[in-house]
Amino acid sequence: MIFDEELKYLSLLDKILSQGDFRNDRTSVGAYSIFGHEMRFNLNNGFPLFTTKKVLWKTAFKEILWMISGSTSLRELLKDGVKIWTDWPLKQYRAQTGHNISQSDFERLIIDDDAFNLKWGDLGPIYGKQWRKWVDRDGNEIDQIQNVIDLLINNPSSRRILWEGWNVGEIDKMALPPCHKHYQFFVNKSNNSLNSAMIQRSVDCFLGLPFNIANLALITHMLALHTGYVPGEIVWYGLDCHIYKNALDAVKEQLKRKPLDIPELLIKNKPNSFFEHKIDDFEIVGYNPHPFIKAEVAV
Repeated sequence: MIFDEELKYLSLLDKILSQGDFRNDRTSVGAYSIFGHEMRFNLNNGFPLFTTKKVLWKTAFKEILWMISGSTSLRELLKDGVKIWTDWPLKQYRAQTGHNISQSDFERLIIDDDAFNLKWGDLGPIYGKQWRKWVDRDGNEIDQIQNVIDLLINNPSSRRILWEGWNVGEIDKMALPPCHKHYQFFVNKSNNSLNSAMIQRSVDCFLGLPFNIANLALITHMLALHTGYVPGEIVWYGLDCHIYKNALDAVKEQLKRKPLDIPELLIKNKPNSFFEHKIDDFEIVGYNPHPFIKAEVAV
């Protein structure tokens, strides 16, 4: 079945190109931006892994599993072969030391040198910290994801089934403040479906958004599996939706392509706990996308 819903994503890219306001931003690269956009994907129609360019789904899934674990360690990601978070601590290291170290050498030191990793390998209280160990005013840690699981099982009609990443008291300590900041869940009793929404304050629509949509869908499948529901619909709300100037040619190339068949997610193993999933538990079936399109990350 052709992934018709991918046209929603391509339409967003086209809208940014045609209507976006050009803005100089913190990266100094510059971006074309629009404000406010919604997309919905029905998980009964397949898994929303975009096909007009190859999406490295294992990298995306490893990143979200790392966040779900509560980790803020760059070393853990690098040992798992995921390098998408290196740019921010590397930029900080170069700025503070004046040493124009290569990315590969920086990553090698993070993995091999305990002292170097201790100083440069902690990304601060980013996603996983807030999701699993939010600290209240009395110093108690709150596991927001476990609270969501408990509510889905025990009080599925609640309007408070959510987790939040935007902790205003710790933003300045983070390597990068959360972009996908708010997740909320809704049980439809009529069909026993779990539906989810995510609010993203800022989104690189070429590089980041395909990962974000896939990961929202993965979270929904995982939660449904462990709480007794079937996956329903995911809803994505983007606020500052942008395309960086250095990705314009890549976006134009992608817009020439037509969506292909939508893949399926196969969960091959159900561990005892939601938090025990590994990358080998998942398989994407029937994914034959157009070729990968490279663009540089704006840091």
